[in-house]
Amino acid sequence: MRLSELASKEIINLSDGGRLGPLGDTDLVIDPDTGQIESIIVPLRGRLSRRTDETVIAWRAIRRVGPEVLIVDLEETGPLRKTGRN
Repeated sequence: MRLSELASKEIINLSDGGRLGPLGDTDLVIDPDTGQIESIIVPLRGRLSRRTDETVIAWRAIRRVGPEVLIVDLEETGPLRKTGRN
């Protein structure tokens, strides 16, 4: 699967059905030694001001990549952290 195909997928939390946003709006954390994706950084949605809050989702939390959605299970693994960067 190409990155351009992943970018249009909506991230959905399996535990509560919440929509976290499109994958195209996120950043990826990649291990420079192995090249493997470690986590996804999802900016907080719905704010009129600058986006400074984010949720970091461990790559192991991904349960399924469907035709339109990326399903993650934050209840089992929990977000790595919620930040409030400035």
